[in-house]
Amino acid sequence: MTVQQPLFQTQQKIQEMIAEHRPLDEVLTEITRFAEEMLPGALVSLMCYDGERGTISLVPNDRFSLRFTEAMSDVPVGADVGACGSAAYHRSTIVTPDIQTDFRWEGYRSVALDEGLRACWSVPIQSSEGDVLLGTFATYYHEPTSPSEADLFNLQQAAALAALAIVREQDLRRYRDLTARYQSLYEHHPDGVYEFDLQGYLQRGNEAFARIIGYSQQQYQGHHFNEFVAPEFQELTLRAFEQAWAGGRLTYETRGIFPSGEPYDLEVTNFPVIVDGEIVGVFGICRDITDRKEQERQIAYHATYDVVTGLFNRVAFEEWLLGALRGARKNGALVAVMYLDLDGFKPINEGFGHRMGNTLLQGVAERLQELIDTDTVLSRLVADEFVLLLPDAGSTGQVERLASEILEALSRPFEVEGRALHLSASAGLALDDGRAQAPILIQHADIAMEAAKSRGMNTWHWYEDERRPATQDEILLRHDLRLALDRNELELHYQPLVDAVTGEWHGVEALVRWHHPERGMISPSVFIPLAEQTGQIIEVGRWVLRRACEDGIKRWREGYRVVPASVNISTMQFRRRNFVEEVEGILAETGLPGHLLELEVTEGVLMEDARETIELMKQLKALGVSVSIDDFGTGYSSLRYLRDLPASKVKLDISFIRDILTNPDNMAIVQGIITMAHHMGLKVVAEGIETEQQRDDLIARGCDLLQGFLFSRALPLAEMDFLPDRFPDRS
Repeated sequence: MTVQQPLFQTQQKIQEMIAEHRPLDEVLTEITRFAEEMLPGALVSLMCYDGERGTISLVPNDRFSLRFTEAMSDVPVGADVGACGSAAYHRSTIVTPDIQTDFRWEGYRSVALDEGLRACWSVPIQSSEGDVLLGTFATYYHEPTSPSEADLFNLQQAAALAALAIVREQDLRRYRDLTARYQSLYEHHPDGVYEFDLQGYLQRGNEAFARIIGYSQQQYQGHHFNEFVAPEFQELTLRAFEQAWAGGRLTYETRGIFPSGEPYDLEVTNFPVIVDGEIVGVFGICRDITDRKEQERQIAYHATYDVVTGLFNRVAFEEWLLGALRGARKNGALVAVMYLDLDGFKPINEGFGHRMGNTLLQGVAERLQELIDTDTVLSRLVADEFVLLLPDAGSTGQVERLASEILEALSRPFEVEGRALHLSASAGLALDDGRAQAPILIQHADIAMEAAKSRGMNTWHWYEDERRPATQDEILLRHDLRLALDRNELELHYQPLVDAVTGEWHGVEALVRWHHPERGMISPSVFIPLAEQTGQIIEVGRWVLRRACEDGIKRWREGYRVVPASVNISTMQFRRRNFVEEVEGILAETGLPGHLLELEVTEGVLMEDARETIELMKQLKALGVSVSIDDFGTGYSSLRYLRDLPASKVKLDISFIRDILTNPDNMAIVQGIITMAHHMGLKVVAEGIETEQQRDDLIARGCDLLQGFLFSRALPLAEMDFLPDRFPDRS
């Protein structure tokens, strides 16, 4: 056996110790013994590098005194700091043949000499790539000496073994730390984490997995995953497992079964477990998405069905109607639409509350469903309006018979919470003419329903093409107007009313504007008549009244200029039951004082029922709300009742103002109205003032208030603050 064989065996032993992850101090001790065998007379030292401090420190051993060990702690890594500090700095071997004469030992010479050390050879310990400094490996001698090439080779071999041992120890520590972290993540992950073998049998899972599926580890371990999956989802789940088993990854939704048999929804991700390049199992991550799926089902339901009655909503109905119209173009079927509006529902809903109102609507829906066949589509559009689609009506006679049956059924009392509630309905009927679009056909039936209502209610009426008051474009516009309030497309502009003589603000008139998303700003002269024809003016008027009160109280509270706002009220809205209570409710809800609200009605209300109009105006006056007569002078019976009206002012019809400077008849009418109104204690308003000549003429005639482009156009609320406090007068 040669001399090198024992050394080779020692080296092999060290490598085996490293591979077996023996404790680092044992391995380093063996490396030290190995170095001393290769380098007789050497005292071996190992210094570890501290990257944060940039220093090296001697690892304590029995070859050096405590004083020397302490002196060799936190030695700076520098170009000329002893043999070890310099070796670490230069990343190369540093030899000090004689510590007594080597300038690099300045500062450490005395402690080394006191230790009996005269020579030092130091080698840096680095990672295998040479990019990470780990420390230094050095040999000390009691006599001055220099190394041979064999000595340097042996020294570097020992340093390489030390580097391998240190790196493996660091890797092992990182692995153990990472394993602990991942194990913690595995155990405490909020989602279920579990593992199958390659046959799909569950091996283990975390606490969340057991909680989600409702089975303990003892109950699920060793069982196939499909034992916990709903039968209709087992094939899907098996395919997902096979994809992961083949090396793929898939996220999918499935359905589990609790021990009680109750189903629940899961979102699952499967991916392969790979060890040394070989797939040995399948990991799964799952989360319970039952609540999310229920929310999605609710959203889908609300997108199609009416929440109160469970019937189709408008969106779904239009889709059914579109399909029926397409089918009719192919097979020639007769498509009919019936539009129903409940007469007398609103007083019940407001008087007894929405809960009873909703119960009543449910009763109406049930009664309607009893009368229709399976092909008929029934929908609740809004409020108390229902619509039926007959995709194959057969004949007009059959539609009329169904309408009569429905009206008769709805006229029978409804039993709600021990009360007998009575309703009736108005029905509009429309047939597809082979050209109509779905929204237009609904509008046809809606127009026919309004005609039925105007004929006394509790009756039906066919849509008649020759009495259509609007073009196809206007009908589509009516459809859009129904959605305008929901889409927040309406807005209010305000135009000042000015004292004729002083130019001071006296009030503002609220004027509604419609900003259509596709057509831009639509003039009130276009959409207000359409709204009046279809009854939509009620909702529009209610919105205007509420918004004007909200704007008024907002400006009052913010300290801006506040003057009374006048709101135009249509005859239909003014005559509507409980109108005064509605005004009172809006004032109470918004907090606006009644004296800051003025309602404008046309003198046409007098022609229908002057006595009722006078009574309504008295009730409004009791709330502090004033009423003015708009477009005055165009009616033929106004003067008879004018003396009895509790009105605050009259507004001259704009037709008198346009040519007041050139038409003697208009001059006389305007002068007569002003004189008569003043005798009755009423103020007179002239609108449409565009020129100074018009203003001067009306001031000369004693007109009280003026309004028109001469002073300001109608402006959004935010722009009102830029107007002057006083408009220029004649001076």
